[in-house]
Amino acid sequence: MNFPADLQYTKDHEWIRIEGDIATVGITDFAQKELGDIVFVDINTIGQEVAEGEIFGSVEAVKTVSDLYIPVSGEVLEVNPQLESSPELVNEDPYGNGWMVRIRIIGSTDALLSVEAYKELIGE
Repeated sequence: MNFPADLQYTKDHEWIRIEGDIATVGITDFAQKELGDIVFVDINTIGQEVAEGEIFGSVEAVKTVSDLYIPVSGEVLEVNPQLESSPELVNEDPYGNGWMVRIRIIGSTDALLSVEAYKELIGE
C-alpha cells in the first residue's frame, strides 16, 4: 500500500496535505481498498465550517456507505468536481486526482498522525 510521507493522517483513514492555511483532504489507500469500488461521492458541505472530527460527506461503495470525517476544523472551500462523474478516481488515485475537498484551516493540527503513526495504527 502507498502512504506518502509528505501527508498527515487520521484514525478515521483520511489524509491531509497542508499548504499554508489551505489543506487538501481525501481518504487513504487503505480506506479505499477496504471500501472496494466507489460508485458515488456525496459532499454537500461547501462553504460551511466543519469542526474537527465532524462528517463532511460520504462515499458509497458497491456494498456499503461510509462517512467522511474532517481531519481539522475548517471551512470547506472546494469539492473535487471530477468525483461527480468519476467517483472511481478515489480508488485509482486516492492521493492525487481522487482528492475530495479543499479547506481553509481554522483549527489545530495537533491530532494528525505522521505516516509512521498511521502505518502502526493499521498494522502495516
